[in-house]
Amino acid sequence: MEDYNKIIESLGVKFVKAKSIKILKPVTVNNLYEVENKLILVNKGEVLVGEERLLAKEGDFAFIPGGKSHQITYGRGSQIVSVSNDNFITNKGEFFHSITHEDLLKEGGDSFSYISFEAKVFDSVNFFASLDIPAFIFTNDTVKTLHDEIFHEMNMDEPGADRMVKVLTEHLLIEVFRHIVRNKLFVEQLATNSTYFKDPRLIDIFNYINEHLGGDLSNKKLAEVANVSEDYVGQYFKMLTGINPQDYIEYQRMEEAVTLLRTSKKSIRDIGQEVGYKDTAYFCRRFKMMFGIPAGKMRRRESLMNV
Repeated sequence: MEDYNKIIESLGVKFVKAKSIKILKPVTVNNLYEVENKLILVNKGEVLVGEERLLAKEGDFAFIPGGKSHQITYGRGSQIVSVSNDNFITNKGEFFHSITHEDLLKEGGDSFSYISFEAKVFDSVNFFASLDIPAFIFTNDTVKTLHDEIFHEMNMDEPGADRMVKVLTEHLLIEVFRHIVRNKLFVEQLATNSTYFKDPRLIDIFNYINEHLGGDLSNKKLAEVANVSEDYVGQYFKMLTGINPQDYIEYQRMEEAVTLLRTSKKSIRDIGQEVGYKDTAYFCRRFKMMFGIPAGKMRRRESLMNV
């Protein structure tokens, strides 16, 4: 239990957005990729998750961890369209319509709502991605209450609404984590990865990477930060995290690129350079390889419908 408390204390939780969606046409997205974690509540209809096609029906939650691709079917019927993530982003308006939470509860047809949030160890490591946790389905009255309160606060023109959303999102994260522990999901891996929370040298590396994404992050530099040999630092990092440092660095750089694409008007060239890629063409190739869509479409996704 002490390790679990350390894990929770180390997590930086950030609310990203929450939306209510009416499904205009049922669709299967074969390789949907989200940077953030997504908690989906099925209001009417069905959502199927993963190759196992885990079923979330009315009143169920589907938890979709960020940082990896998932197959998701929204809606039901005999005419479900199957598309790639790229095609889905381009044609999202054909499948989804964003509505208010109040209208979602009143209108007919299949619909869902979702809350997106980040959860990072020491504000650096994508927590659920680092544990390789798959998507799962569950029901939880406390989570349902938190979900409804978040939507309520978002619609309030009252002082402190943003702070309340932040606090409620942190509570939401804890309830998801408790569900994982109570149901003995991935407990062995959680225990193994508790090394994140015990080794100060690793924390120093995480912090350094986070603060110098556009700079020199070679193994030589990381070895200096951790005060270990250059030959050993890669083995050391992988032993504790399960991933080699350069793969982790690329993921962090790409995640920051997504944030910049969503929140700034900087050019793709400038964003690539800011996160450590001098060659814009190489940055674009790596971005599409990781997320399944070009950088320009990632930006369009946010402005298209804000769905």
